[in-house]
Amino acid sequence: MSHFSNRFTVHHKASGFVNKIAPTAHIVAKTGFLFSLLLLAPTVVSLLYMDHVFSAFAVTAAISMSVCALTWLLTMRYNRELRPRDGYTLVFMLWIGFALIACLPFYIYLPGLGFTNAYFEAISGLTTTGATIITSLDTLAPSLNFWRHMLNWLGGMGIIVLAVAVMPMLGVGGTQLFKAEIPGVNKDSKMAPRISETAKRLWSVYVLFTFVTLLALRLAGMSWFDAVCHAMSAFSLGGFSTHDNSISYFNSVPIEIILSIATILGAINFTNHFNALQKKSLRYYWRDEEVRVLLFVLLFSIIGISLYLWWHSFYSLGEAFRYTAFNLISIGLANGYSDTDFAKWPLIASLWMFFLANILSNGGSAGGGIKTVRALVLFKFSLREMLLMLHPNAVSMVKINGSHIPDRRALTVMAFVFVYVITIILFSFALMMSGMDFLSALTAAISCITNAGPGLGTVGPANNFAFLSDLQKWLCIIIMLLGRLEIFTVFILFTPAYWKK
Repeated sequence: MSHFSNRFTVHHKASGFVNKIAPTAHIVAKTGFLFSLLLLAPTVVSLLYMDHVFSAFAVTAAISMSVCALTWLLTMRYNRELRPRDGYTLVFMLWIGFALIACLPFYIYLPGLGFTNAYFEAISGLTTTGATIITSLDTLAPSLNFWRHMLNWLGGMGIIVLAVAVMPMLGVGGTQLFKAEIPGVNKDSKMAPRISETAKRLWSVYVLFTFVTLLALRLAGMSWFDAVCHAMSAFSLGGFSTHDNSISYFNSVPIEIILSIATILGAINFTNHFNALQKKSLRYYWRDEEVRVLLFVLLFSIIGISLYLWWHSFYSLGEAFRYTAFNLISIGLANGYSDTDFAKWPLIASLWMFFLANILSNGGSAGGGIKTVRALVLFKFSLREMLLMLHPNAVSMVKINGSHIPDRRALTVMAFVFVYVITIILFSFALMMSGMDFLSALTAAISCITNAGPGLGTVGPANNFAFLSDLQKWLCIIIMLLGRLEIFTVFILFTPAYWKK
């Protein structure tokens, strides 16, 4: 009787696990099938350039569509509306699955690359980290280079948001998915009553700005191919380039200015872009406290570091402003381009850029890190606590953009920042234990969790991540995913409470 009871308990638990995972797997199969269709774009590029990568994309499409279609059919009977907790599982599974599909063209066409390197390149592209393991970008097949930048572009707004826009056609609700994916503090704010309409409006702004960036880069002297690729990686804050020397390859001030503007726009809350375009007024930017902080901190940092580098005779005054402005905007806003080896700067200057990468990107933007809004909440609540220590009976409210921030939301922010900092510390130690020096390990962890791209030391702008061991690459892959999904979305899956009814 006891043996029968144990077997029943095991069977019941297994059945419960299947009932929780199968509905999510069903939706992953649907969206994975749609993602496979995106392989048509690099396939067309391969045919235009006749670079012989066509077969790699064709095999990838055949494998991914077959697996997704089979999974779709096997899990069809488990199809149901998403519950609140399903959104976290679904987002995690989608990013893992999309990266698996995205890495196959690299793995198939470049057999010497290996699966670890192929998956690293794919997850780096999708998370808009921009850290690469490919050491010969200038001679890489055009369609593969295009695919890398397309992954940046898709990941910038979030493939999940794109999926939400088309999910109603698949009979799938997208609210919980949207909330789990969109970064920031207030995930309940919408630009439209329906989540799918919000996603479509976000993508319309995204496409428009990308197209304008493309035309500007072409007029500044880039080839059409380079302009298309860099437009996709610039506004998405992806940081991939078609050349090993990144933006220094072009040695063009106009190109650097255009990319800097695109980077700043990509780091601003997309709701501001939509409102400014809809109302034909720039005041929506200035009214946002996050934007004001971003611009002021950038301005004073550029002036301060430029003068510091000039004073220490690294550059002439004009060169100091040029190189500081471009690299500080790029790294400080978690993009990842470089036009000089900033690892040779005084450590205080280069480390300041990585500090900014943690806090400067606005919530609801393509950027990573803690986000400006969380930093503002922490700063203002710290000031309030000091005020209450002096005046215990005082009544003081913290406001962001005129809206009251409840104490409960502040506690959520504090918890997030605590886990964020602990994650950087633990992974820095893990990377050092694997053989990296302190500076390389720390900046690799920061650049991966903020999705900023290059670090310092062995992962500096003059190098890349190709020379890391497989263990170090997988550690970086985990950090990139944690940073893109804002940590809690991943960590919550490993709590006992999440799997209880």
